[in-house]
Amino acid sequence: AQRTNAVFTGTSVRSGTAKVLAVATGARTEFASIAEALERRIPETEFARGIRMFGYLMTEIMLAIVIMVFFADVMLNRPLIESLLFSLALAVGLTPELLPAIISVTLAKGARTMAASGVIVRRLDAIENLGSMDLLCTDKTGTLTEGVIHLDGSFDVEGTASKDVLLWALLNATLQTGLKNPLDEAIASAPHDHEDLSGFTKIDEIPYDFVRKRLSVAAQDSSRKQILITKGAVQNVVEACGFVQGPHGLTPLGAAERQAIDERFRRWSAQGYRVLGLAIRRFQDKAGFSRDDETGMAFAGFLLFLDPPKEGVRKTLSALTDRGIGVKVISGDNRYVAAHLAEAVGLRSARIMTGEDLSKLTKNGLLASVRHTDLFVEIDPNQKERIVEALRRSGHVVGYLGDGINDAPALHEADIGISVDTAVDVAREAADIILLKRDLGVLVRGVDDGRKTFANTMKYISITTSANFGNMISMAAAPLYLPFLPLLAKQILLNNFLSDIPALAIAADNVDAEQVRRPRHWDIRFVRRFMVSFGLVSSLFDFATFAFLLVAVHATAATFQTAWFVESVLTELAIVLVVRTHKRLWCSRPSHLLARLTLGVGIVSIAIPFAPFAGWFGFVPLAGPVLAGLLAITALYVLVSEMTKSWLFAHGSRGKRRRKAVGPHLDRATTRPGRAAG
Repeated sequence: AQRTNAVFTGTSVRSGTAKVLAVATGARTEFASIAEALERRIPETEFARGIRMFGYLMTEIMLAIVIMVFFADVMLNRPLIESLLFSLALAVGLTPELLPAIISVTLAKGARTMAASGVIVRRLDAIENLGSMDLLCTDKTGTLTEGVIHLDGSFDVEGTASKDVLLWALLNATLQTGLKNPLDEAIASAPHDHEDLSGFTKIDEIPYDFVRKRLSVAAQDSSRKQILITKGAVQNVVEACGFVQGPHGLTPLGAAERQAIDERFRRWSAQGYRVLGLAIRRFQDKAGFSRDDETGMAFAGFLLFLDPPKEGVRKTLSALTDRGIGVKVISGDNRYVAAHLAEAVGLRSARIMTGEDLSKLTKNGLLASVRHTDLFVEIDPNQKERIVEALRRSGHVVGYLGDGINDAPALHEADIGISVDTAVDVAREAADIILLKRDLGVLVRGVDDGRKTFANTMKYISITTSANFGNMISMAAAPLYLPFLPLLAKQILLNNFLSDIPALAIAADNVDAEQVRRPRHWDIRFVRRFMVSFGLVSSLFDFATFAFLLVAVHATAATFQTAWFVESVLTELAIVLVVRTHKRLWCSRPSHLLARLTLGVGIVSIAIPFAPFAGWFGFVPLAGPVLAGLLAITALYVLVSEMTKSWLFAHGSRGKRRRKAVGPHLDRATTRPGRAAG
């Protein structure tokens, strides 16, 4: 923030002249470092990491099952080829082969829904990350504030409203011809008593530069009295002064006067104002003006500017908090203005880190500090990426909202980069999500859509792994005491095909309101526990079915295979309705498409043994008592599965509450969230 004597490659010169000494070129410039950051490999996101770990889990299980079943069948003197095909069919049956399609369809539907809400998705997997986001980093200008600066007041050195200060400010802002800026526009458009500027003519101008941080305009009135008017950063204006323009004339600028000016500056800054100083110096018949004339000036007063908070932003931030998302402000503004705004919109501001403080921290030191920091202020643009990286390393799923060139590395580093359609090209290219309106309310709707997408993806994984795992255990164990295979390979594949059809409707399924209230995260341990728990329940009822068919029905091999095929499909369809919701299945309504497909496949599975082509699959018609027994077993299976689900989710919720420390107010979600999928 103190590099006021440097200009960087990529900067557009709007006004003034200069001689520049080039100290870095090409790849060594700051501009090139931004380009280099964008060329780095995109960090693995939380969702991608979860998919990868899930793939490892399924691979381990499939390898174990294939090897164990194959060697068990060979030791039981089963035909070698038949045993190999059976073990491979088990592996295929366990595989959630529709997962890539389900994810793609679910994400595509989510992207379409979000586009209708004003959120454009540039990378599909970003939708899942948006739902998992538990921390949002954003600038304040234009996001938390209106983004339009207003002149709120003009005051003399004693803090009294002054029309003279306003008149001098109007002359300075309207007569200058250099770099246009929002502050001059705010002065020119400020309401006033139509001060007559027609009697003044411009004589000369000393343009603004980032070393002086001042802009001076020389003008004369109709009586040819000349006045040099200087405005700029308060401290820099005071440096050019030797007097104070008080209500009773000029008085020398001493230590007491400097302290009074500084106290007023701090007090107004703490109230959220951006404060500029204004000074004057009178001349008589001077021909030209230069920087040397900015000495011995009289400090005349203050200009107070305000960029007010957006209407409804407090409500929007509360909505984010209710969804478990904390907000951290990263701003280049001074600490007083940022702290006041944070308090005005309901954010915590007790713990502040400045760019100077951050520059003194090591990587590990920053990691330890960011967890407890509420506001990052006076931040150098290049430090934004360091902050985002440290927050990610601390366990958060981080979203970053930015729209400038210097935001590109941070957008690239974040789990979810968010920009707006009015942003510079490089920021839009680095972002994963584009907001058509710079409004956090739009983002809230996008978060809800992202969580619905994540919830539906996890539904498919839970359904297929739990049902398939149980069936595969049963089929792997059955040959140990059956004189025939429980299902032929082609029957296993048909079973797998039919049970996957309802999964095509998962993308459009309804999602319970409770499932979008908090960030959802991958937890492979929970997936494994879920799969084993429901798999064991499924296997228990498979063995009950075996006992029913062997003991009560005395089924032949063909009847056994047909009956278990029907029961297996029915239980997999039933588990779809059980697992799709955390509530009781009768308390949560599935989508019409999912309900129709589930019912339709159930009817087809019962009808297949009576179809003309049933013999090709090795099926035979089933007697009425056998079908009635299978339906009774399925109904009991649904009841026990409901009880298992209630226990599993209740146990997971208790674990989550123990692990998650929740703070007060809008910072509730800034601690690391529990990873329980429930």
